[in-house]
Amino acid sequence: MKINAAVGFRHVIDLLSSENKLIVGHNCILDIAHVHSKFLAPLPSTAEEFVSCVNKYFPSIIDTKILLNADYTLQRKMKRSSTSLSSAFSLLCPEIAHGFTRNVLSYEPCVKVEVHVDEMRSSNWNSGAKHEAGYDAFMTGCVFAQACSHLGIDFQLHSPSENLTQDEKLLKHMNLLYLSWINGDIIDLRTGNRSAELSGSNMIRKPYRKILFKNIVLLWGFPSKLKPSMIRDCICKTLGPSSVISTYCIDQTAVFVQFSKAELASDFLNLKETLEQSNDAISHLHPLSQLLEGGNTRAASYEAYKEICASPISKVLFADQAEAVGIKWKTELLPSDKEESHDNTRSHLESAMDSPQAVQKSKTRNTEDVVNDSSNKRFCDDIIDSFLKVEKIRRTTNL
Repeated sequence: MKINAAVGFRHVIDLLSSENKLIVGHNCILDIAHVHSKFLAPLPSTAEEFVSCVNKYFPSIIDTKILLNADYTLQRKMKRSSTSLSSAFSLLCPEIAHGFTRNVLSYEPCVKVEVHVDEMRSSNWNSGAKHEAGYDAFMTGCVFAQACSHLGIDFQLHSPSENLTQDEKLLKHMNLLYLSWINGDIIDLRTGNRSAELSGSNMIRKPYRKILFKNIVLLWGFPSKLKPSMIRDCICKTLGPSSVISTYCIDQTAVFVQFSKAELASDFLNLKETLEQSNDAISHLHPLSQLLEGGNTRAASYEAYKEICASPISKVLFADQAEAVGIKWKTELLPSDKEESHDNTRSHLESAMDSPQAVQKSKTRNTEDVVNDSSNKRFCDDIIDSFLKVEKIRRTTNL
C-alpha cells in the first residue's frame, strides 16, 4: 500500500503507456521532456537516447502545431494569426473561446464540441483561463479535433479510440515534434532524424536571427529594478546600438543577452571584469554602472548556464540556483580571453575617454566599433561634464 502511494502519478504514466494511448500536445517537446525527467528517468545527454526512451513509452504522439501547419486550408485561415494554442483555439472554436453564437460567425467549426460543467463548477467556469494546465489541455483537445476534421479524419469511424493511432492520414504527422519553432527544426521520435520545416508548410514567419551560443552571455544577480530592455540599453550605450540582437528573460533574476558578434560577447565580459576591479570616477559614471550596481551581478558564457542547470540541486529562481551550486566568481571570461582581458578592456576605457590612443585605434577597426558610435560620444561628453561639476562643487566647498 505504501509503495503504491509512493509511486503516485507514475501509475497514470504507466497506464497511458501500457494502453498505447494517443498522446496529444501543442508545441509539446518541453512537456514531453518534463514528463521524461519527472516520471521516467533523468534527461539523457544526447537527443538519440531521449528519442529512444520517449518512443518506447509513448509510441504515438501528435503535436497539434504540426497539424496546423500541415493543412493548407488551416494555413490560409490562420495566415493573419499565430499558431499559438490560444490563437488557434480562438479561431477554430470561437463559440467556446468567446461565447459567440453561430449566426454571427464567418467560420463554423467542423466538429461540434459540447462543454458540460457540473453545478459546483458552473459559477467558476472561465472560458479564457489559458496557461492553466487543465484548460490548456481542453483547448489542445478542441484544436486537435478541428485539425483532424480538416485532414479528413472521421472520428465516427474510429471506435474504440485506440484505432485512431492507425489512421493513415494521421500516421504521417505522428511522432513529429518541433525542436525549434523559430527555426522550423523538427525531430522524428521514431528515428531521431532532424529535418527542416514540413515541405507542405507555407507559413510566413518573421526573419529571426539564428541563435549562436558563442554569442550569448548569461547575466544574473543584477538589481531587481532592471528590466531586459534596460539591460540592453546599458550595453548598447557601451558597445554600440547594433551590438545586442536580443535579450531573453529567464526569470526576474536572470537574462540571456545575444550579441551580434562573438567578439562583442567577449568584450563585454572583459569590460565588466575591469570595471568591477576599478573604483575610480570612470567606473562609477560608466553606462554599465547601472547594471553592476550592488556588486552582485554575475556574467558568464552559455556553458555556465548548462553547468548550473545540470546540477541535481533545484531552486525556483536562477540566481538562487547558481548560489546553491556554489558559484562564487562575478565574471567568467572565455578561455581565449583570459590572457588578453586587461589589454582589451583598457582599450574600451580609453575609447570612453576619447583619448588620442583610442582615436588612433579606431581608424583600423570596423565602422560599428564603439568609438565611432555617436551614443558613446555623448557619453564621453557626459563624463567630462560630470567631472567639471564635481570640481566646481569641491572648490565651492573649500571656499
